[in-house]
Amino acid sequence: MRTRRKQPDVPAPDRPWNEIVPGLWMGGHEFRGHSGQRELAVVRDEFDLVQTLLRLPGHGPDPGVEHHVWPIPDGPLDGTQLAGVIRLAQAASDAVDEGRKVLVRCFHGYNRSGLVVAHALIRAGRSAEEAIRTVRERRSPWALHNDLFVDYLRAGLPTARLLEELAE
Repeated sequence: MRTRRKQPDVPAPDRPWNEIVPGLWMGGHEFRGHSGQRELAVVRDEFDLVQTLLRLPGHGPDPGVEHHVWPIPDGPLDGTQLAGVIRLAQAASDAVDEGRKVLVRCFHGYNRSGLVVAHALIRAGRSAEEAIRTVRERRSPWALHNDLFVDYLRAGLPTARLLEELAE
């Protein structure tokens, strides 16, 4: 299974994480610091809930912070993986509705985290196009550059999950 394609033309983000809508943040494990060099994005206790789609040791969060880990590839997802993305989006939405501060993160904070965050926005009533646009405007134009993930969002994750399970 492919986990992450090396794409040297995709720049690291300028910030470790960005607020997409109030209470819902999107980020990664590294970013380009003020010096232009790559820096590690380490989560401490800035968030009430951290959802990790690619786990790297030493990147936090601190003990006591609720942490959901669901490693998925930055590529085709099977029905089980899509079901996990749907559950994470639900948990993120519920936590934000409760007034909690949520971070969804992957490597750069572009694709995998974008899939979860955009689905959370769709669950909250936005169209797929509006959710994709919001993620790109608030995080980076590079967010959701994985065309397959955009296709999943446009089809609807429950539909994409059903189709993947039928194909298995």
